[in-house]
Amino acid sequence: MYQTTYHRPTSVDEAAQLMGGTDGEGKFLSGGMTLIPTMKQRLAAPTDLIDLRHVEALKGISVNGRQVTIGAGTTHAEVAQSDAIKAVCPGITELAGLIGDPAVRHMGTIGGSIANNDPAADYPAALRALGATIHTNKREIPADDFFTGLFETALEEGEIVTAVSFEAPDSSAYEKFRNPASRYAMCGVYVARSANGVKIAVTGAGSDGVFRWEAAEQALSQNFDPSAVDGLSVDEGMMLSDLHGSSAYRANLVKVVTKRAAKKAAGH
Repeated sequence: MYQTTYHRPTSVDEAAQLMGGTDGEGKFLSGGMTLIPTMKQRLAAPTDLIDLRHVEALKGISVNGRQVTIGAGTTHAEVAQSDAIKAVCPGITELAGLIGDPAVRHMGTIGGSIANNDPAADYPAALRALGATIHTNKREIPADDFFTGLFETALEEGEIVTAVSFEAPDSSAYEKFRNPASRYAMCGVYVARSANGVKIAVTGAGSDGVFRWEAAEQALSQNFDPSAVDGLSVDEGMMLSDLHGSSAYRANLVKVVTKRAAKKAAGH
């Protein structure tokens, strides 16, 4: 690798101050499931690594009635194993249990995942479908405004994700069609149903990252049955196309996986 300076702050303010002294050349580390491999491949070369894993204020889960708050430093395994979240929103605990493998789930964090916004990441679909709020050290950002494109978010330089929060829906579920080698989502769909209707968000398939499928939302809001999306289609021009699957293949996957997620949500 190459020379970099490692920092281990114990508070959010300290982490922000350290980043302010790097002239924009530093990186926050929160699990490192993406950053460390890219550094090893010399695709990233930060002058400073500011490790957020030891900031206790970023950790923990709170469930108050149906209001759920998850600290940004909470690992995927902790979300997956949370009985408190499972009692009100089993869809997101199931999602967390499908991320990567046990090593990834015990190191990776929800804050690191959404700040990186990989186009095949799982959490962005859940947070958009749940109408979640992203909390940072500076402000609160609706999930629909937070994810802005492939590996792009609304985060400003030096801004730190501190937590995510949402009100648990009446029912929800996540369904994921996984690449057999990487386990990344070739298409992942989160369906959330509440008194205000149905929200559906798709990850892994869109050429611009996570997106809401509004036509399916309207159809399922009127008739919450998988068959409600039978007459719908997805624009192939919006889909990724690579060696794992063409845009037409992914467009069909969105429909198939949405029906599976809706069926699962109906049973929760």
